[in-house]
Amino acid sequence: MKRVTLTEIYKHPIAQKYVKRAGMAHAISVAYHAFNFAAERGVNPDLAVKAGFLHDIGHYTWYRNGQWDYNLYKENDIHAIKGAERAHKLLIRLDENPVSAKEIALAILLHTDSYLPERGIQREPLQEVVALADEADEEPGGTHHYRFISEEKALHMIKKLDEKIEAHTLSRDNENQPAS
Repeated sequence: MKRVTLTEIYKHPIAQKYVKRAGMAHAISVAYHAFNFAAERGVNPDLAVKAGFLHDIGHYTWYRNGQWDYNLYKENDIHAIKGAERAHKLLIRLDENPVSAKEIALAILLHTDSYLPERGIQREPLQEVVALADEADEEPGGTHHYRFISEEKALHMIKKLDEKIEAHTLSRDNENQPAS
């Protein structure tokens, strides 16, 4: 099974629609943070980057009187639940390994506890990496969802992340080769 690249995910119409709506600059920034945290913690960076990029794909915009209402959003938020489902479907359509697609979806589901009546999630390492990456990019009042990035710059940054993942994978594979 071939590796589904972040570029393939980025270019898919579903990602374009829903990731853009949640904030493309934020998604890319979280993906970069996820790569770094994953590398530090020995977590698969390919899965971390994909989960980081897609972590807010389930966002719904909450408006009151024609204006974005951050408090209304916080009161009614289930974006992690919707996002886990939406990301899983997208990844399966792109022919992602089903086990990997499930791990990514679970990391998206557990990247926040805002939808739970009581706080406190026990996270696996991949899930913790994605939660930390999201927290690293947050801004007060949800303004991180509204930063602008051009399509050209976004695609360039996505391709660079794919290159970093490939380099990391090659490096890891070379370390695991027996000495000749």
